[in-house]
Amino acid sequence: MQWKPNTTVAAIAEQAGRFLLVEETINDTLVFNQPAGHLEQNESLIDAVKREVLEETAWEFEPEKLVGVYLYPNPHKADITYLRFCFYGTCTIEHKGRALDAGIRRAVWLTKAAIEKEHARMRSPLVRRCIEDYLNGNNYPLELLHYLRDRT
Repeated sequence: MQWKPNTTVAAIAEQAGRFLLVEETINDTLVFNQPAGHLEQNESLIDAVKREVLEETAWEFEPEKLVGVYLYPNPHKADITYLRFCFYGTCTIEHKGRALDAGIRRAVWLTKAAIEKEHARMRSPLVRRCIEDYLNGNNYPLELLHYLRDRT
């Protein structure tokens, strides 16, 4: 049987020294995460991150760079591993009043200091690691990613 990781996308958006996060309920616990979610069938990674940010925050997101690719085994479920593609980009238009995905309580802009203060409430170590990598200048062109839709 072939093992397959769960492919996910995540977004980092920074405005005036604040980072866009979502506050969500996971296993009856309120945690912070980047806007993130699973890649859907027949969807490019770029389309996936745009969709996830809109669904979770009501912001339109335009990815500019790839921050990194992360392999993260779920410490609570041994049979689940995430392969996360994290993007940096810009939030362009907010659709106020738009319903957010189930489980998302709100979108919130937090400073790096506030994120550090709330470190115990981060959904996973990926949240802080992705932000640290972004702040350390990790950025790769989106042209690294290719979505081949046909076999020609």
